[in-house]
Amino acid sequence: MENRFKKGLGRGLSSLLGENSDKKVASNKVLIKDLKRNKFQPRKNFNKEDLEDLTNSIREQGVIQPILVRPDKNDDGKYEIIAGERRWLASQNAGLHEVPVVIINVDDVKSLEFAIVENVQRQDLNSVEEARGYQRLIDEFDYNHEKLSKFIGKSRSYIANSIRMLSLSSDILLMVEKGDLSAGHARALIGIQNAIGIAKRIVEKQLSVRQAESLTRQFKNQKLKLIHKKDPNILDLQKSLEEKTGLNVSINNKKNNTGTISFEYNDLDQLEKIISSIKKNY
Repeated sequence: MENRFKKGLGRGLSSLLGENSDKKVASNKVLIKDLKRNKFQPRKNFNKEDLEDLTNSIREQGVIQPILVRPDKNDDGKYEIIAGERRWLASQNAGLHEVPVVIINVDDVKSLEFAIVENVQRQDLNSVEEARGYQRLIDEFDYNHEKLSKFIGKSRSYIANSIRMLSLSSDILLMVEKGDLSAGHARALIGIQNAIGIAKRIVEKQLSVRQAESLTRQFKNQKLKLIHKKDPNILDLQKSLEEKTGLNVSINNKKNNTGTISFEYNDLDQLEKIISSIKKNY
């Protein structure tokens, strides 16, 4: 029975469990009211039309694929959803009182891993939610880009570009989450002054990603004209810092090798990220 349920979870979730896993796996039906949302769920937005379609399907055929859950540590008899929150919501809308589940005992990091794998494989996450999921694995569970790359099955450059998007202002990230901007549009805006103004222009003019890249390149070229006299080594260091932080960085080095380094932030979230990074490493 254990193997049958593993296959039903999908290839990625099955591999996380491991074919020879010693984790306890059980199948059951539980009351909908005894399920709780996963606090590590990276997905925040659910498409209304898709949810209605799933509700109609469940109303006709029931829940075909079990919901993956774990016992709630703080509430005996309750379960926290690891993967399958959309099925849970649709089941409520369909008027069901109980749903099939697979119960496993896993820690917080595995819970987040399961949630990310399922959503990424189903392509349910928007690019901002996906990036925040990766960032959470880095911040809270000691992941790095290489480990994330192997775990998710995507290149390190994909992971890096995904996370760099979080350096954009909250206004731009909201535009991505709402679907006004694509991930490609957002990446073109990283490190650009007045990025929000350019983002609004992209939306207003309905520019393609290639057109947006051409537009932002003009602003980058203007910046390069101002700094072309700087020492090449300083420019390389400056560029490296900008790529890692996603922020505009300026290094002014004097002849006696004294000087200043400045980071330009667009909102308080970016400021807090800079301060947190400095406190963490010094």
